[in-house]
Amino acid sequence: MASWLRTLPARGNPAPAGVLCARLRSAPAGATGGDGAAQAGVTTALAAAVAGLAAQIKALETQIAGQLAAHPDSHIFTSLPRAGTLRAARLLAEIGDCRSRFPDPWSLAALAGVAPVTRRSGSHIAHTFRWAVSHQLRGAVCDLAADSRHASPWAAAIYDAARARGKDHPHAVRITARAWIYVIWRCWQDGTAYDPAKHNALQRVLDQHAAHAAGPALQEDR
Repeated sequence: MASWLRTLPARGNPAPAGVLCARLRSAPAGATGGDGAAQAGVTTALAAAVAGLAAQIKALETQIAGQLAAHPDSHIFTSLPRAGTLRAARLLAEIGDCRSRFPDPWSLAALAGVAPVTRRSGSHIAHTFRWAVSHQLRGAVCDLAADSRHASPWAAAIYDAARARGKDHPHAVRITARAWIYVIWRCWQDGTAYDPAKHNALQRVLDQHAAHAAGPALQEDR
């Protein structure tokens, strides 16, 4: 099982081989006799349908990769943490390449639904969830934000801080996505790839982590 898992593309956090084997061993026994033969026919047909779908998905992924590589803005979106090919293509398709459409990052954040709506009534001010948005764009940005925290300490710090303030997971992801919007918009406007070494906020987080890690070592030296 472990050898087979190593041959699969890395996606998410799969269960360990031992856990998967235990689940297989504890699964109900298969059908036998005439009922088993009938179910086997159904299973074979479904497996063939899934194999056909998998082949079509692979063909579409290849086509998307080719079109992304040919786009002049591909280097911007593929440079983002955990973007890969499909995420980068999805972001590029939703944001587009018309810079004048989003003259500032706030306009992009508003359409993506990662900026709250401020409502005022007299002295009362409320910040509420934004409904009138591009759901496709919000899905693309939040998908990147949710996974980027596993590769970017800066994104992880923003997400963790939001959770510490009592925000639930979707809200914390939107907050992280809003932070990414400012970075993406700047790179997009300048036509430059995301460079972690030039991301000052990220470097500050890395410096804090380094200082925190060095603290116990300094105490031991003393």
